[in-house]
Amino acid sequence: MSARPEPVRLPANQPPQFYRGGEAIAALRGHPGSAEFGPEDWVASTTTRFGRDTQGLSLLPDGRWLRDAVHADPHGWLGAGHVAAFGDSTALLVKLLDAGQRLPVHFHPSDAFAREHFDSHFGKTEAWIVVGTGGPDAVVYAGFREAHSAGTIGEWVRGQDAPAMLDALNRIAVRPGDTVYIPAGLPHAIGAGVFVVELQQPTDFSLTMEWRDFLRAPDEGHLGIGFDTALAALDRSGWDDDRLRGLIRHTADHDSPTVDLLVPGAAGFFRADRLRPRPALALAPSFSVLVVLDGTGTLRTEHGAELPVTRGDTLVVPHAAGELELTGETTVIRCRPPRA
Repeated sequence: MSARPEPVRLPANQPPQFYRGGEAIAALRGHPGSAEFGPEDWVASTTTRFGRDTQGLSLLPDGRWLRDAVHADPHGWLGAGHVAAFGDSTALLVKLLDAGQRLPVHFHPSDAFAREHFDSHFGKTEAWIVVGTGGPDAVVYAGFREAHSAGTIGEWVRGQDAPAMLDALNRIAVRPGDTVYIPAGLPHAIGAGVFVVELQQPTDFSLTMEWRDFLRAPDEGHLGIGFDTALAALDRSGWDDDRLRGLIRHTADHDSPTVDLLVPGAAGFFRADRLRPRPALALAPSFSVLVVLDGTGTLRTEHGAELPVTRGDTLVVPHAAGELELTGETTVIRCRPPRA
């Protein structure tokens, strides 16, 4: 019988990307000034970059891909209820994302669209937990301010009219503690200097309307299905302030030991909490990904394993670790898949 899986501290995992960034990730992890750090750190990833065999996967200290370890022991890693609902998929991808430049206007497919066009059980709904900002003008962009016709949007994409695309979106100022939920289909972008912990479904399906100056060719923008097909997955409706409030939470001033970070609509895709033990927190068994934002502490399992944690650590926790106790003067983001 194989050994019961225990919590594991993971090294940085930064597959190459098309945009600049990564200084905030380097600083969090304690490697300031490293030129090798990229803008995305894929934490506890069982997901590969689109079209790649292994790029993006997390490697465990014993030399196995996390994907293979989970496949070999899904009940130990994920729990029986999760396996009944999602099979041996973790149903979650967590990233540290540090935008060194504004990201292009893009969107992601729904589950139904991904099944039809990418043969995938999962689309790519996501959420951002803002953990840092650089400069006085930290913004993200989400949803069209008013509805637009398919013809108008098609013209923007064919002409690569980036100013028109960006101007059509809601511009949202953000600060650490803000969270933004991005349902599938919603057009969006992240502004330069915004550092987030991103939760998403476990795919790499990005349909990029604004590909010029970012991607090498338009085929990379529509992932080979053509823009006419890809744009059918786009939410072209208008998002006024009332609708936007349903996507955004402001949690910086919430002082509870455990703070639910995301809007209720996100729970069907993933869950995230901010943890500050005072002096200890008990955590129910679950597959989870931990990102330590500051301080130091200790993570104990119900089986007696003990792991020190400190600022910049990222950990993957299997369901089989059982009930956990987190102690210390620390702030931790706990990311979990949807409840089975």
